[in-house]
Amino acid sequence: MNDQTGKLRLGVNIDHVATVRNARGSAYPDPVRAAKLAEKAGADGITAHLREDRRHIRDDDIDRLVAELSAPLNFECAATDEMKAIALRHKPHAVCLVPEKREELTTEGGLEVAGQDKRLADYIAPLRNAGCRVSLFIAPDPDQINASARVGAAVIELHTGAYCDLHAEGRFDERDAELARLREGAALAHSLGLEVHAGHGLTYDTVAPIAAMPEVMELNIGHFLIGEAIFRGLPDAIAEMRRLMDDARG
Repeated sequence: MNDQTGKLRLGVNIDHVATVRNARGSAYPDPVRAAKLAEKAGADGITAHLREDRRHIRDDDIDRLVAELSAPLNFECAATDEMKAIALRHKPHAVCLVPEKREELTTEGGLEVAGQDKRLADYIAPLRNAGCRVSLFIAPDPDQINASARVGAAVIELHTGAYCDLHAEGRFDERDAELARLREGAALAHSLGLEVHAGHGLTYDTVAPIAAMPEVMELNIGHFLIGEAIFRGLPDAIAEMRRLMDDARG
């Protein structure tokens, strides 16, 4: 079983600093600078998503993050041969496998693990052997959770996007049902020996019920924090999220 006594960790995704940079084709704002600032402000790790089309994070960003960060790097990517080669070259602390479609603005749903057991087990094995903690970004569905345990993942990251969308739309009965699914999924994953993370779409208004789940060891939050940083600065945005997480956990 996983230890549930440790502090709830916060991973900060710096992709959308790169989105702003790439909109002008300039060298700024620098996502690596943002990662260092987040680390200094109390982030427990940094997440960066290298996409096939390099729409935000680029290869040289990953090179610099690996070389310059002290905090653990969570390398988020699709389960492709290209991304596996990059991960094996850099050997980041964690590799989170997500679905990816070229046309989508962000990751819209969880990875389909069930039905891909052999392919994903073969994909994960060399990453695990290289010392990377492999995480699968999935919906809180029992079939996906059970399959994640079968293929050899160390971690699952539960997709909280549906819960956050329902909250934003004021559909509170459906939101509460989705929150119950997340709670049940976290409990099932923990019972199978998987470490449980969660993320996608979390805000100050939605983080507390997720942070309160005792099985959840880490939250990964990006777009909201980068947006909030425009108004209050990144350290203050992170500090407020950290406070809300700690209050909910306490």
